[in-house]
Amino acid sequence: MNRLHLRRAAVLTAGTLLGLAGVATVAGPAAAHHPEPSGSYCATENGTVTVTWSVISSETDISGRIIKIESTVPGAISGGLAVGAELKPAGQGPLTGTQTHTFAGPVPELKLTVGAHWERGRKSHDGERTVTARPGRNCATQSPSPSPSTPPSAGPSPSTPVSPTPTPSASVPPSPSVPPSPSAPPSSPAQPAEPIFKLDQDCDSMTFVVENPADGVPFTATLTTEKGVTRKLVSEPGRTSSVGFDAYPGLKVTVKYDVVEDAETIPYAQPDDCSGQGGGLPVTGPAAGAVAGGATLLLAAGAVLFVLARRRRIRFTA
Repeated sequence: MNRLHLRRAAVLTAGTLLGLAGVATVAGPAAAHHPEPSGSYCATENGTVTVTWSVISSETDISGRIIKIESTVPGAISGGLAVGAELKPAGQGPLTGTQTHTFAGPVPELKLTVGAHWERGRKSHDGERTVTARPGRNCATQSPSPSPSTPPSAGPSPSTPVSPTPTPSASVPPSPSVPPSPSAPPSSPAQPAEPIFKLDQDCDSMTFVVENPADGVPFTATLTTEKGVTRKLVSEPGRTSSVGFDAYPGLKVTVKYDVVEDAETIPYAQPDDCSGQGGGLPVTGPAAGAVAGGATLLLAAGAVLFVLARRRRIRFTA
């Protein structure tokens, strides 16, 4: 009998552990939902620059929607890349757009920030990424046509008498050789990569996620609810950090980064299908409230990127 009880207890324990493993798997960190932009440009000699942007999705099974586009290139983006455009699953074609502008002087850094929103069942996901355009490889080279050289004179002009003595310039000793001009200054060290900010919301939780690349910059964020509950999110290069709160109506979280003076308050936006019990049909359209909440988070993320960019300039130009 004792062996029978022990065997039953072992079976129950194993079942419990398997159940907990399943819960841990379901409750694990959400997959990375973010756009993946890229860009290249071609410049002409008169300063006209044409930039081609391309954006694909990190997700292979669901479509997203573009909710934010910010470019440092003046002028509108022509093509399909626009706020509200559908971001198809990876492998089904990118969103592309072009910008053309004439710069007076060297071409500056050309950056594009893209934010996107996804609805996956009872969860909403927002992601943002910034990219710097690189010189294109297939640009048509336009070199100035050489001016026709003046043919050498066959002899002295009849109207110009030939001086029997050498001109003063002929007696001038050759000038010392001019040292070659110094080569262009070495390019500055590679700038840190931009972190990815995400907001995941479901019927039970509100989670803030930061994916910091290996060559990113460390920073800390303090998150405080309207009830005074405070938690810290420490972001280190090469790590993904997250902070979650139990969701309830009226939840608001104020985010304060250690590199930004101002704070942003982000309200909880409950997905549309949380009213019933036992689930429901999956949501196929974006939740307006979730998009608004995600947009507010992306505003805070933009402020962080601005300050990090200032910090990088101070660090790398010294």
